[in-house]
Amino acid sequence: MDSVDPDGSGLQEALPPPPPVLPPDVVPVKLEEPVKKKPARLPMARRGTGTKGQKIPLLTNHFKVNVTNMEGQFYHYSVALLYEDGRPVEAKGVGRKVLDKVQQTYSSELSGKEFAYDGEKSLFTIGQLPLNKHEFTVVLEEVTSARNNGNASPDAQGSPNDTDRKRMRRPYNSKTFIVQINFAAKIPMQAIASALKGVETESSQEALRVLDIILRQHAAKQGCLLVRQSFFHNDPKNFVDLGGGVLGCRGFHSSFRTTQGGLSLNIDVSTTMIIQPGPVVDFLIKNQNARDPFSLDWVKAKRVLKNLRIKVSPTNQEYKITGLSERNCKDQLFQLKQKGDAEPLEITVYDYFVNHRNIELRYSGDLPCINVGKPKRPTYIPLELCTLVSLQRYTKALTNLQRASLVEKSRQKPQERMGVLSHKLVQPSKIERWAVVNFSARCDVRRLVNDLLRCAEAKGIPIEDPLAVIEENRQMSRAPAIVRVEKMFEELQPKLRDAPKFLLCVLPERKNCDVYGPWKRKNLAEFGIVTQCMAPQKLNDQYLTNLLLKINAKLGGLNSLLSIEHSPSIPMVSKVPTMILGMDVSHGSPGQSDIPSIAAVVSSRHWPLISRYRASVRTQSPRVEMIDSLYKRVSDTKDDGIMREALLDFYVSSGKRKPDQIIIFRDGVSESQFNQVLNIELDQIIEACKFLDEKWNPKFVVIVAQKNHHTKFFQPNGPENVPPGTIIDNKVGHPKNYDFYLCAHAGMIGTTRPTHYHVLLDQVGFQADDLQELVHSLSYVYQRSTTAISVVAPVCYAHLAATQMSSFMKFEDTSETSSSRGGMTAAGPAPVPALPTLTPNVANSMFFC
Repeated sequence: MDSVDPDGSGLQEALPPPPPVLPPDVVPVKLEEPVKKKPARLPMARRGTGTKGQKIPLLTNHFKVNVTNMEGQFYHYSVALLYEDGRPVEAKGVGRKVLDKVQQTYSSELSGKEFAYDGEKSLFTIGQLPLNKHEFTVVLEEVTSARNNGNASPDAQGSPNDTDRKRMRRPYNSKTFIVQINFAAKIPMQAIASALKGVETESSQEALRVLDIILRQHAAKQGCLLVRQSFFHNDPKNFVDLGGGVLGCRGFHSSFRTTQGGLSLNIDVSTTMIIQPGPVVDFLIKNQNARDPFSLDWVKAKRVLKNLRIKVSPTNQEYKITGLSERNCKDQLFQLKQKGDAEPLEITVYDYFVNHRNIELRYSGDLPCINVGKPKRPTYIPLELCTLVSLQRYTKALTNLQRASLVEKSRQKPQERMGVLSHKLVQPSKIERWAVVNFSARCDVRRLVNDLLRCAEAKGIPIEDPLAVIEENRQMSRAPAIVRVEKMFEELQPKLRDAPKFLLCVLPERKNCDVYGPWKRKNLAEFGIVTQCMAPQKLNDQYLTNLLLKINAKLGGLNSLLSIEHSPSIPMVSKVPTMILGMDVSHGSPGQSDIPSIAAVVSSRHWPLISRYRASVRTQSPRVEMIDSLYKRVSDTKDDGIMREALLDFYVSSGKRKPDQIIIFRDGVSESQFNQVLNIELDQIIEACKFLDEKWNPKFVVIVAQKNHHTKFFQPNGPENVPPGTIIDNKVGHPKNYDFYLCAHAGMIGTTRPTHYHVLLDQVGFQADDLQELVHSLSYVYQRSTTAISVVAPVCYAHLAATQMSSFMKFEDTSETSSSRGGMTAAGPAPVPALPTLTPNVANSMFFC
């Protein structure tokens, strides 16, 4: 019905209100303006290079690379390997063989293109393949076979005669693979030119990766063992015996890098551990330090041999070890199928090889057989016919002796240099009210005490006689570590009226033995007693002097102090309250994916000193590198984060001054994680400052210290290492970003490895010379040494604190499931167990020293 407008005014009669759009119980949501995302911080550009000091010529292990065609393109293809039934191929090492076969078989379909293949899921070509999607079927005739080859004993369901007949028709065990190659992206070579001008993109990183893959593929075709970006030739001249059937194998690390001087190839010597090739029995005897094969521990043998590759005499066929036989060769039975419908004959493996194969066995009859079959279909081979293939990595932890041997034999020596410790203890702390506990049966503890008293007196450290010397009851030596520690405290307490200030602990053996963690936890977390552990070996003057340096630092003394610390002459630091942080995260050993990671932050105290530090340590989820507990707001008035502890301690210890400048040294992160340090960790630190005082705006400097790189420097006219204090900030640095190398220490053994410092942020405005001088100064204040060390002291302290506190976790009840230690539960990630809280007097000491 039309509306009526009687007076022509344009005003209509009032209409009824429209029906409500929303139901009565729905409240409209007020739209809020989207929060503006703040721009991400990026690593800063170089402001200049240093000019102070004497300039010297140096050589480096970077080799200039010329790229003649910057206009070309790499084509990136994704690779999927499948079995005939569609299952993905998960076995490692097969990919290269399959792709080589594709290239040989389908060369014309691929226009004769050469591949650069990473061995996994990426393939690169110069120029495009004919199609964006390819699918090929190839048959790989493998030399390695799980079947009976006429030399091994048959399994319970097979006949050697049947198998032999099959092998006459098909000499190798073959498998069929489906290979899918799909176009993924173009990578312009021009990206490398851009990176050399300081403009790094994802394409430039991919282009450099292609060059690295080309080198790796070349090494793989030469039969090298590939370990990440290192390759190792099968040449006995490169092997050194480390004992226990383990060899050190020397090879090369290679990587392409963009530098101020252009594109370079960084080549360095690299070492990995491999299993000693040769007869299996020889390896086992060396591995267990046994007299002969008949005194071997076969449980240990089974564990160490599993998954190793062997060649079998006389056919030279290759297998993977899956286990050992349950009985000796002369007693291990199997069903040997007969011709026709005859009943299978039950014979021993020994009888089969000696009487059916006419192979002489000299000693294997009384030893277990090697099993190369499957759990339900074993295939047994006598031990003396088995030889370990070369270049098989040894991935277990080295013993102390093996580690020492590796260091000794893999170093390349410059001229011999000698250094002795002198009187540099600038502020000795009196060692009083202390006691000695001895867990070692080998240590003459009375002689140790006398030698320690004599050495302390010579170094000017006041020391009293110990209140007590407690020897462990030898009957306790086989008890669990926690029980041994508890018993030692029961023995100790009646002999001391008051708690001691310091306990010296002689461990039963090496430093990282089982007693170490429980002992540290008992002292630091429960009783608040400073303690120093020592191994029972090496009791010479130099060892005791180093021991006294650690004890002095833990008790509050100073072993070394820079002359510029008290006078206001450290540029930009001495005149403005400045806190220095060292940050590191320690992860479990390889294979321990459920062990929580340990985050440690050490912070300077007593400004203007840069020699005194305290540590805060937290657990976090396994394998997480970014520290997530720097700021932890639990209510409107409470922050449980690491930084609150550090900031309050600085305020109290530095005359009620808040730091106006905070200099952060971060260890253990790669270039790909720099942005996370700047935008995740730094944000937490800023939040912690704001939580204490909203108006507080300290300036920040963020520096990453990297030791895990392959750049070395050499003197051009002599075998000596580069002089201590050498800084390199041109030619081999980043084309744009702010970085430099520092060789702070005198490398007395081997070739000096410089520390690579990346300055990600500098709000203070340091001149290049001033910042380099500060970093150099911080290499001299490490309280365990009276000379410079290779990296700034706060970084070393953070690593020590994380490592020492992680020892608290190592002795937790091993019956616990991984879900209770940071793994997964049905409800999702399990909570990570917290570390025990240190007592206040220990927490503010250099207990980690």
